[in-house]
Amino acid sequence: SKPGLWRRLRSPSTTWSLLSLTLMGMVLGVIVWGGFNTAVELTNKEAFCISCHEMRDNVYKEYSENTIHYTNRTGVRATCPDCHVPKEWGPKMMRKVQASNELLHKALGSIDTREKFEAKRLQLAENEWRRMKANDSLECRNCHTLKSMDVEKQKPRAKKSHELAVKNNETCIDCHKGIAHHKPKGMKEED
Repeated sequence: SKPGLWRRLRSPSTTWSLLSLTLMGMVLGVIVWGGFNTAVELTNKEAFCISCHEMRDNVYKEYSENTIHYTNRTGVRATCPDCHVPKEWGPKMMRKVQASNELLHKALGSIDTREKFEAKRLQLAENEWRRMKANDSLECRNCHTLKSMDVEKQKPRAKKSHELAVKNNETCIDCHKGIAHHKPKGMKEED
């Protein structure tokens, strides 16, 4: 009788040597890993972020119209993934898993019109602020750190605020909501 599938999978190959199978497995692993990383990096481009009209016509439009992260004296630009996708591999993968919910809502048409977007804007912003608060504004800190700021060169109000932030263990998003996008209607005063 013919051996079962499980037994055949566990038994050594009669055609290929163990070295050949190992090398083929390694090559296949490199190809799969390379393809996966390529796909992840393609989804970390601003062009991907604004490929759906919901983002292009709403938050991207606001960001590209006179924000310091889009146009400034130094010519350095922070793009969508710079602010919304962590650079480190583990947090980046967690963010990608979270983003699958956003793709579901794209498919459902939850925010496919300006009116639907504005109706959900506060909830979407609060979700993002909560995420950034939980990771200590990791994406902001890829470029900005309190320790590297020269508070003596800051305006008095900014100097005082940053000193208080250090003292109170606050993070960027605690004070800088609306830095790249309009603040949602209906925000509480403490937001």
